[in-house]
This record gives sequence, structure tokens and C-alpha cells, in this order.
Amino acid sequence: MIATILSSTLLLTLLLSIGLFFFIRASVKDRTEVVRLISGQPQESLFPEVEQYFAERSYRVAGLDAAQNQVTFEGFVRPSWFLAIFLSFLAAVGILCLTLVLSILFPQVGMGFLGLEILSPIAGIFYWQKAGRPEQVSLQFEDVGKEGTQEMQSAIVVKAHRDELSALQQALCLQQERSQ
Repeated sequence: MIATILSSTLLLTLLLSIGLFFFIRASVKDRTEVVRLISGQPQESLFPEVEQYFAERSYRVAGLDAAQNQVTFEGFVRPSWFLAIFLSFLAAVGILCLTLVLSILFPQVGMGFLGLEILSPIAGIFYWQKAGRPEQVSLQFEDVGKEGTQEMQSAIVVKAHRDELSALQQALCLQQERSQ
């Protein structure tokens, strides 16, 4: 009976370890999205605001296509110290749990499995190396008329990381166009 309990505990611990591995791997996944944002301002007054916003966030203009009314900004996304430490901590806890189960299952090795703990900083190093990368934000400006009025609005088709999109929406009071 005890062997059954230990085997099932080992199986669950291994499944949790696999989940932790994929969680650490997903921390560096590209989350680029394309959205269409609407502004009540005309395009001529909106563009300088967008340019200033990205300049404040350390982006620079990487490309400008006047024919298609498109601009591309480029910047470097720095990794987060907190997330690197947090992922290393999660890996340490996960390895500790696996070590405890293995030391109970294989008492002849005992706490020799505790040496696996030195692998936990690999999670933070992995995140640090993969998360710091150049990022591009592509914007295409369009003029759109407001229904029933002569008032002109602007629409921006933005291709960027989802966190950058939400920060842009909040900073410039832009509304996401609803799907029909």
C-alpha cells in the first residue's frame, strides 16, 4: 500500500514538474497581436502624440512608409529581475519537492538528490537570455469618418506585444474597434 502511495506521489510530482517546465518556457513566448484602435483625433494631431509616446518608452523610428501611411518603431525589451528571481524560486521549490519524493522512494541515496537544487538558477538564466530582445511595433494610420457626422476620426492598425498595446491604449485614450 505504501508503495502505491509513493508511486502515485512520484507521478503527480513529475506531472507538476512538467507543468513547471512549460510555465518557465512560456515566460519568454512571443505574444504579438494585431489590433485596430480608434481615436477621436485627426491623424495629423495623433501622429506626434504616438511618436512622443514611443520616444518616451525608448523606441526609435526604424522605418517609415509614407505611401502606405505606416511607421515602424524599434526598441529593446529588458527582462525583469523580479521574474527571473521568481522563476528560479519556483524551480527551486519544484526540484525540492521532486528531491523529497525521490529520497523517500530511494532511501539508499537519501538526501543525495538534494544536489539537484543547483539546477534551479537555470530557470532564471533561461528567462534572462530569452526575454531580453529587440521588439518592433508597426503602426498603420487611417482616416475614418464618424457615422452620421462630418467629423473625422483616426484608426491605427497596430502590431505589437499585447502589454505594449494595452499601455498604448491607456496612455493615448484609444478605443479598440469592436468585431462585428
